[in-house]
Amino acid sequence: MGCMNLSHGYGGVPSPEGAVALLQRAYDLGVRHFDTAALYGFGHNEELVGRWMQPFRKEIHLASKCGMQGVNGQRVIDGRPETMRATLEDSLRRLNTDFIDLYYLHRWDKNNVPLEESVGALADMLREGKIGGIGLSEVSAATLRKAHEIHPVTAVQNEYSLWTQNPEIALSSACQELGVALVAFSPMTRGFFCGDLNPEQFSAKDIRCNMPRFQEPHFSANRQNLLPGMRQLAREAGCTPAQLLLAWLLSRGEHVIPIPGTTKVSHLEDNLGAAEVTVAPEVLGRLNALVNPQTVQGPRYPAATQAEIDTEQFSFESPSQSRSTPHSGS
Repeated sequence: MGCMNLSHGYGGVPSPEGAVALLQRAYDLGVRHFDTAALYGFGHNEELVGRWMQPFRKEIHLASKCGMQGVNGQRVIDGRPETMRATLEDSLRRLNTDFIDLYYLHRWDKNNVPLEESVGALADMLREGKIGGIGLSEVSAATLRKAHEIHPVTAVQNEYSLWTQNPEIALSSACQELGVALVAFSPMTRGFFCGDLNPEQFSAKDIRCNMPRFQEPHFSANRQNLLPGMRQLAREAGCTPAQLLLAWLLSRGEHVIPIPGTTKVSHLEDNLGAAEVTVAPEVLGRLNALVNPQTVQGPRYPAATQAEIDTEQFSFESPSQSRSTPHSGS
C-alpha cells in the first residue's frame, strides 16, 4: 500500500482517524508492505504510519525514502550523504522504530551529487543495521546497473501503469536480469481510468494540476479516445477498471509489485480484489492495443519536473518510436 495519499498529493486528505481506519483495514485484509517517505506531508505521513503500526511492527515490511524532503515548506532534492543520514534519523524518530526494511533514494540528485556518494551512504546505513535493503526511485536502467555495482539494489520504484509504460523501455528487463523488484507507484493512472474526473474541480494543492495529461487538449483527447474502450474491456473481464489496471501490471512479470494508494476503504477493498482477477490474453492484447505510448496524449510530467529525474521516456512528438514488446500472458 502506498501511503502518500493519506497526507498529500491529490487535494483533500482524510482525518487522522480515517487514515488510521484505512491502514487498519488494509492490515486486516492481509496487506503487509507499507510505503511512506520523509517528503509525504513533510514528515506527517511517517508520523501517522509510525503511530498506527506499533502493535504490528514485527509483521510489517516498512519502506521509506530520503533524498527529497520538505524544507521551509518547499520540496528539495538533496542527495548529500550528510543530508541523507539526518533524514534517516528523523524518519526513524517519526516512525518510532530503529529499522526501516527498505530505504529508497527518493530522487538521485544527479546535478549535484555523484551516484557513488548517495548509494554509498545507503550502503553504510545498511551495514550499520538501520535499513534492510537499498532502493532507488525514478531512475533509468543505466543508473540501476551503475548503482548495483556499488552495492546490490533491492528495489526500484518508478511510475508504472497502463498509461505510463516507460519502465518497459529498458528498466523492467534490467530489474529482471539483476533480480531487483520493480515497484510500480501510481499504478491507478492517478485516477484517470477509475472514475469521472473533472480537472476543473481539482483543488489548488492537487499535484495533477501541473501534469500535462490532466490539462487540455490532452485530457479531453484521452478521455474520448481511451476511457470508453478501457471500461468496456473491464466489463468483458468481469472486473472493475481499477482491478483491470492492477491485473494488467501483475501480468507484466513476477518482479513487478504495484503499490496502489487510496483514501477510501471501498477503493482499498476493490484494489485488493485484483489479486483474484484472471484476464484472458486476448483481452490483455486488446487493452495493450488501446492504451500504449503511441495512443496516450501528453507526457506524464511538465518539462521542469522531467528534468529532475533520470528515467527513460517516450517521445510524444514521434508516435512511431519503437518500444519493447509487451508481455501477453495473464
